[in-house]
Amino acid sequence: MSDATISSIRIFRQWQPFRDGTYRCSGGRSAEGFDSTIVEITSRDGVAGYGEMAPLGSFYDPAFAAGARKAMQELAPQLLGCDASGTEALNRRMNLLLKGHPYAKSALDMALWDLSGKRSGLSVAAMSGGAEGSALALYRSIAQQAPDAMAARATKYIAEGYRRLQVKVGLDVNEDIARLEAVRASVPADTVLFCDANASWGTAETRRFLMATRNLDYTLEQPCASYEENLAIRRATDRPLVLDETIDGVDVLIRAISDGLVDGITIKLARVGGLSKAKLLRDIAIARNLKVTIEDTGGAQIDTAAYSGLMSSTPEHLRQHTVDFHNWVTVSNARGSFTILDGMMSMPTGPGLGLDIDPAIFGEPIFNCHA
Repeated sequence: MSDATISSIRIFRQWQPFRDGTYRCSGGRSAEGFDSTIVEITSRDGVAGYGEMAPLGSFYDPAFAAGARKAMQELAPQLLGCDASGTEALNRRMNLLLKGHPYAKSALDMALWDLSGKRSGLSVAAMSGGAEGSALALYRSIAQQAPDAMAARATKYIAEGYRRLQVKVGLDVNEDIARLEAVRASVPADTVLFCDANASWGTAETRRFLMATRNLDYTLEQPCASYEENLAIRRATDRPLVLDETIDGVDVLIRAISDGLVDGITIKLARVGGLSKAKLLRDIAIARNLKVTIEDTGGAQIDTAAYSGLMSSTPEHLRQHTVDFHNWVTVSNARGSFTILDGMMSMPTGPGLGLDIDPAIFGEPIFNCHA
């Protein structure tokens, strides 16, 4: 039995309230915080790696926090005794043991990356290709409210140093037009704007919005739910188009590239199954010169360190932006050298996730298994 053999896995839960109150997106859906699940995987030599998965409620993605924890408890005992350094092999094993449910595998995969990095002395960025540059561009999402309230929130974020804003749309088209116009008028002209409908419009609503806002500078993100609807919109506009919810695996990304559907993609770790799957998608996007955002569905320092590590090894000219989720919430789950200045974030550079994590802050584990 080698020192890299998995000897124990513990699962914790952490509630992470939002700093700015209720978060609202299209369709009247809302959440008060992230219901985070944190996984600790320890090898025989006593090194521990950590991963995190935190969905935005149960409505945003096919991810349910309580279900994820049950699935993790199903998988964890069957990983004991395996070689923790074989991340790809362990992903294949998880896929064999549990069909689908990528969100339930994401935190386990992340913990394996952290553990491998700590044992090898390499950071996530180094393991995924090597960091380019020292900082990542950040965006801040403006949840749906009345136009004047969203404009005020945009002004607040600009004052905090953000230079890229994501305007949540996807409700009544006329109100959404007013939302975008109010935000655009309230921020400096060089502020980068994305309009994200979170797949809530049909093609008719999307066309109306595009026609009414043709003189404004922004990127359209995930207007419709189905692949075919988004393809119809792509063929009808020269507006830059980014897809998020649609990008859930390799097959759909290859199809989107073949159809000329996207100018950029957003990769969320929990949606695709963790860092290993996200890196594969990222590398395909790089090969076709697509703009890339790498982030997740939520979380705090653990999750932020993971996706920002992978983002920092993405070529600088193809990096779109990412998000500082650890600053969205009022609690922490690790200590790390995150620095934010002028809308850019530098991240920890130590082995693995580069974080100092004390599991005692999580309280008693909700699940614990040992070899």
